[in-house]
Amino acid sequence: MQVSNSISDTASLRGPLEAILREAGEIAIATSRREFKRWTKGHDNSPVSEADLAVNDFLKNRLPVLAPQAGWLSEETEDDPAARATDTVWIVDPIDGTRAFITKRPDWTICVALVDRGRPQLAGVYAPVTNEMFLAAAGLGATRNGTPIGVSSGGDLSGARTAGPRRYLDHLATLSPGTQQQPKVYSLALRLTRVAEGAFDVALSSPGSHDWDLAAADLLIHEAGGILTDIAGHGLRYNRPETTHGTLIATSTARHGPLIGLMRDRLPEFV
Repeated sequence: MQVSNSISDTASLRGPLEAILREAGEIAIATSRREFKRWTKGHDNSPVSEADLAVNDFLKNRLPVLAPQAGWLSEETEDDPAARATDTVWIVDPIDGTRAFITKRPDWTICVALVDRGRPQLAGVYAPVTNEMFLAAAGLGATRNGTPIGVSSGGDLSGARTAGPRRYLDHLATLSPGTQQQPKVYSLALRLTRVAEGAFDVALSSPGSHDWDLAAADLLIHEAGGILTDIAGHGLRYNRPETTHGTLIATSTARHGPLIGLMRDRLPEFV
């Protein structure tokens, strides 16, 4: 898919995006080193901190310089459909894994994707505590700190390193004994990105994730040779009126078929 004229050369945007993400990381880290406000929001009482808002404001100021015509969709900005009624949109999670951020864990990230006609074309997932910068541009591969990354090889689920909700992993283990459950990763984007870099073989997500949790990691996975789909095997589309998604699977293309077949056979346990 060609990028629309509202996006310039995505390859040339990777460097500026990295610089912006690193500045955003400095803001979050500085906040974490002092007393900061935190509260809950929504029906599920999800946590928010002043760092979420500070990073959101910074990115909302800086990212439009890279793609001025792009709309805006962020977890920490009240959604305005008119502001994203365009082919091209920035999709942002200022801090993915706020619980980890608040409790001083390292597994939180800053996530940015530039989406064109429903699919990400430029993406960055940055884990400031561990200094891991993941970048991708459509058709140009994915990197971790400048080094190309790729999904793990092989299509066998035996011994596969799996990550996701515990109940999903337990069900999967009964269907394919020998899978190796990995420790919880609080940032969903980072959990998925671990598949892109080959650290995990399979990552699962329960229903309810949003565009901002997924778009950046989606491009990283695909550019690393993997695939992210729903349980029916369909790829994801972003910047639609409905921004939530169902049960998701990230893995290599070789493992995807066998895995999705197993999960479909036991569908009630995975929804």
